[in-house]
Amino acid sequence: MSKFTTQFVCQECGASHHKWTGKCDGCGTWNSLIEEVVLKGGAGQSGQEGHSHADLLDFVGVTTENIHEQQQKNRKLTRISELDRVLGGGFVDSSVVLLGGPPGIGKSTLLLQILNSLDPNCGIKNLVYISAEESVNQVLLRANRLGIDRDDIKIATSSSIEQIASTISKYKNDAIVIVDSIQTISTKLIQSTVGSVSQVRYCTQELANIAKCNNIIVIIVTHITKDGMIAGPKTLEHMVDCVLYFEGDKALHNYRLLRCVKNRYGPTDEIGILTMTETGLHEVRDPSSIFLSGDKDNNVGMAIFSGIEGTRSILFEIQALVSFTNSPIPRRSSVGFDANRMIMLLAVLATKCKLNFNNKDVYVNVAGGMKVTESSADMSILAAIVSAALNRPIPSGWLFFGEISLSGSIRKAYMSHQRIKEAQKLGFTDVFVAHNTDDLDQCDTIRIHRLKTIRDLIAVIKESQE
Repeated sequence: MSKFTTQFVCQECGASHHKWTGKCDGCGTWNSLIEEVVLKGGAGQSGQEGHSHADLLDFVGVTTENIHEQQQKNRKLTRISELDRVLGGGFVDSSVVLLGGPPGIGKSTLLLQILNSLDPNCGIKNLVYISAEESVNQVLLRANRLGIDRDDIKIATSSSIEQIASTISKYKNDAIVIVDSIQTISTKLIQSTVGSVSQVRYCTQELANIAKCNNIIVIIVTHITKDGMIAGPKTLEHMVDCVLYFEGDKALHNYRLLRCVKNRYGPTDEIGILTMTETGLHEVRDPSSIFLSGDKDNNVGMAIFSGIEGTRSILFEIQALVSFTNSPIPRRSSVGFDANRMIMLLAVLATKCKLNFNNKDVYVNVAGGMKVTESSADMSILAAIVSAALNRPIPSGWLFFGEISLSGSIRKAYMSHQRIKEAQKLGFTDVFVAHNTDDLDQCDTIRIHRLKTIRDLIAVIKESQE
């Protein structure tokens, strides 16, 4: 028979302790241990019963092309191109997807639109939406506002994992199930509060077992912490096949970013860009346009960078401000770009070009709330800082990308051809790259400037004519 045992579980990392201590040994967090009564023997009771068996795999005649073709054939397209791009071509059978995001960002809206736009020819006959936070009438009100016109969507409300498991276990091979959200679901087998680490871990494992045994797709909504990470133990992300983050500042603008941080069946460097309207989420066809202000009158301290997100090129507006200060410790602040890397670039600028910032505060911002992690953004960062320091405007048709080394030389960026192709589409006239960039095609509408060191970059900015 199953037995219950008491242990103290950290609510931050999920580490278990036999007795209470003020500090967690796993993550070092203070006062995060909560006493929980758990079922001895672990989770996974509602999965497929019986003896397990192993199937022999015949690899004769199997090629990489065949595997890729079969995988793409079995994917379920949502017909939301931005989501399909992030997933790698749609949902995979038997997969478990974890979707996290801040409150009110639009997770429930996105999920209802997924069910509504799912390709009717993909083989999925049962669309199930299980809400543990809202009533059926509340879900129907949102569906009516979004214009959901499919009559085959099944809606249920339950916060018991046993009831949810009994409901979705009836579907075999032809269902997609949405569970909103995992933090509000619990089991009676564990005597701890709803949303605790033990409850979340047990319920997620149950849903994952059902998805694998019944060959259905399960999408789990989860909360995030104040640091923007998935709430609960890190093992939660290991249990699922795909982890998506739905991001955006709903107070400042209506744009939403869908980012993948784990994907067993596709890339993890793609992003999807959506915009929130009164009728729901809509795709952004030209993502570069939302991050460029289009201001051609005041270009002091502003440079345009062509970045790569997955397989697409997106243009970002880099803003810089250099101001005089009497403080003995000048301030260095960066939003959307690594502050330590910005400090390193300032050191290279001071050492190699004798530009002194000891009595100046330096601020760098990536417009639109985006985060740039590429080292190839170095040249555009320095161009914006030099422009602000010299009060010299950068022409609106100029584009920069390239990595800056500690010696002051400029190194080439990868996928340069794709970056320039996006710039050409938006009407840019001059592109500044590293001197050894060799994967560029001749173009009549864009002039390619090859720079060797940051001294060449400063000289170009000083000679610029707006």
